[in-house]
Amino acid sequence: MLHLGSLQQKQPGATSGTTVHDWPQRFAELAAAAHDERLKRFYAAGAVAGDTPLSAVPLMALDVETTGLDPVRDGIVSIGLVPMRLDRILASQSRHWILKPRTALGEESVTIHGITDSQVDTAPDLIEILDEVLQHMAGHVLVVHCSAIERQFLNGALRPRIGEKIEFPVIDTMELEARLHRKKRLGLFARLFGHKQRSIRLAASRSRYGLPRYRPHHALTDALASAELLQAQIAHRFSPEAPVSALWS
Repeated sequence: MLHLGSLQQKQPGATSGTTVHDWPQRFAELAAAAHDERLKRFYAAGAVAGDTPLSAVPLMALDVETTGLDPVRDGIVSIGLVPMRLDRILASQSRHWILKPRTALGEESVTIHGITDSQVDTAPDLIEILDEVLQHMAGHVLVVHCSAIERQFLNGALRPRIGEKIEFPVIDTMELEARLHRKKRLGLFARLFGHKQRSIRLAASRSRYGLPRYRPHHALTDALASAELLQAQIAHRFSPEAPVSALWS
C-alpha cells in the first residue's frame, strides 16, 4: 500500500461522507438500492451487529496496490485478502490477484510494488474478478491499515465499471494507532528540540508490538501484516469481548 497524508486530507475516509452506526441496517438499505447484482449479493450477505464481541467477528484483512495516489486517475494493480479471527489467521484461504489497470504503470509505482508491465498485460481487469472478490469479502468486517486508500480506490475503480460505489465496515489499524499517538500535536518546545510524532505507518506500528518487519508494498503481505497488527493491538489494548462498534467505522 501507499501512504501519503495528502490522500486523506484531500478526500476524507468515510465512503459515504457520513458515519455509519448501524451497518446491518445500512447493508439492508444498500442491498435494496444496488443495481449491480454482484453488489446486491454482497450487501445481502449482511453485516454483524455493532454489539458483537470482537472475538466473534469474522474479519478479512485487505490491501490494494495502485498505480499512484489519485483514486480517480490511478488504478488498482493488485488485491490481497487474508481471512482471520482474533485467535487465528487463515493463511491457507488467503487470495491475491494481480490486475490490469486502465492507466499505465508509472516508473515510480513499479519501483514501489515491483509489479511490471509484462505482469499486468496478461492480468484480468477488476470487472472479471469482481464477483469473486466480493464473495470473499461478504459477511466480514474488513481490516486495513489506512482505510482511506482501500475505500477510495475501490470506489474509484467501481464507478467507471459498474456505475456504483461500495460501502463496507472497516477496522483501521492506522486509526487505532492514531488514537494513541495523534491525540495532540507536539508543542513548540518539543519541535524546537527536534522531537517528532511517532510514526503510525504499518512497519513502525508493528515494531512497537514486537512484530517482525516484512517487505512492504505487496498486497498479500501487507494484508497479513495488518491482520497480525490488529491481533497485537487487541491483545495489548482492548478486550476480545469489546463490541466491534468500538473499533469500526
